Amino acid sequence: QATPFDGIVNVFNALLTGPALAFAEDVRAELAREPADLVVANEMLFGVHAGCESLGQKLALLAVNIHLFPPEGVPPLGPGLHPARTAEEKAEHEALRASLREALDGAGLPALNWAGAALGLDPIETLEHQYRHATAMMLATSRAFDFAPDPVPAGLHCVGPVLAEPKWAAPWATPFAADDDRPLALVSFSTTFQNHAGDLQRVIDAMADLPMRAVVTLGGSIRASELAASDNVVVVDSAPHHQVMGQAALVVSHGGHGTVMKALANGCPLLVMPHGRDQNDNAARVEARGAGLMLPPTAEVAEIRAALARLLADPSFTERARALGAEVVREAHASPVIGLLEGMAGARSLPGTRCAA
Repeated sequence: QATPFDGIVNVFNALLTGPALAFAEDVRAELAREPADLVVANEMLFGVHAGCESLGQKLALLAVNIHLFPPEGVPPLGPGLHPARTAEEKAEHEALRASLREALDGAGLPALNWAGAALGLDPIETLEHQYRHATAMMLATSRAFDFAPDPVPAGLHCVGPVLAEPKWAAPWATPFAADDDRPLALVSFSTTFQNHAGDLQRVIDAMADLPMRAVVTLGGSIRASELAASDNVVVVDSAPHHQVMGQAALVVSHGGHGTVMKALANGCPLLVMPHGRDQNDNAARVEARGAGLMLPPTAEVAEIRAALARLLADPSFTERARALGAEVVREAHASPVIGLLEGMAGARSLPGTRCAA
């Protein structure tokens, strides 16, 4: 039976904890080749964390998304929940939080403890315990976007989102006529395969009868030959999102954190159709901020068309996306990450310090 956590659990088992020993050996070999004052690692690469712990290496964690193990008061990752308002909702959130931790530990803890044993480390009780060696956790997201607690717990730092374009994005020039003033949409789903060709096709079909135009970027996960574009839709493998979004009236996305942050930074409201991982939770934050709408990936063409028409007709979505996007950009430009890293690299190591979770 499917659960809200299946996508996250599958990623952990296949990519993050399954090869933990290989990650640990790689970082140990690199540190032997060139010692470092500080290692900065993705918060989900648990093998890197274990490799650093086995050497007593100073470590900081960076999450380029919302928190995998969010602090108290923030909804658990997975189902796409809004903050709890009642005692009943709080109890439901705690039960789901416990279920997620149990699912992740069941999928990933055996491999991580096996890797730890090979490195001479004692077994840990939960995946989250692997964070205990890190000096700090840095979240590369926007506090204005996230359901961040106030104050943020000690050891947890919001350092603003990453807004840079990937280097592989191809140059882009608009294929539409210079006098074409129909609203433009960017449609961008995952750069990893999530079996979403059918979902993209329904989005294209929904746009066919609307007075709009769209650019669909495939990101290497879907082939253009799998889609039938309507006359007002252009399908490309990739394009620089900031350039397209700068001309766009809205963005249709799976809800990946990077795409959401870029859309908001350009003041674009979103239609989010999440497929798993943290995408439901990003969609919930977009919806809660009034910066867009959320539909299931199975939504029919008529539902998608109605949502698109609503986003185009109601200026409040654009107004809220622009206001939130201004905060996203401000936080990115004012990021404290360099100062934090310099301080941690130069500071005395603090064995046993645990990052807030």
